Amino acid sequence: MIEVVLRGEAEQLAFGAELARACSQQRVLLFLEGDLGAGKTTLVRGLLHGLGHKGTVKSPTYTLIEPYVIDGRRVYHLDLYRVADPSELEYLGLREILAEPALVLVEWPQRGAGWLPAPDLALSLQHLDGARRVRIDAIGEVGEALVERLHRNLQ
Repeated sequence: MIEVVLRGEAEQLAFGAELARACSQQRVLLFLEGDLGAGKTTLVRGLLHGLGHKGTVKSPTYTLIEPYVIDGRRVYHLDLYRVADPSELEYLGLREILAEPALVLVEWPQRGAGWLPAPDLALSLQHLDGARRVRIDAIGEVGEALVERLHRNLQ
């Protein structure tokens, strides 16, 4: 487990870039949890830019899924906020996405509870006065290796 306090958007973006460096495996499932406005999409923007994405990063609130190919690597950014029932994920083609060697970033994963597999990393973002607290929990061997790598990168 890692816990950091990020003060402002610049630190959130920089932390996202460090997270990108740690997520070098081809297949990673990452959950981002937190209230509206906690900074989930900002962190994803930093991660995508850290991977080398040059364009804008749109929130997938309405499209539900935003796909990217960055230097040959597939990345999917999902926002499940508008999902009413986890069974809807089947119709989004999520089973096929999860079978790919891809980095899959899921905002509001609790909306897919019971359908989504366990993530490799679970990030919980919380508002503080003028800052965000980010807690990263590892699940399984892949997650442990990612947290270890991230911890080394942050020192």
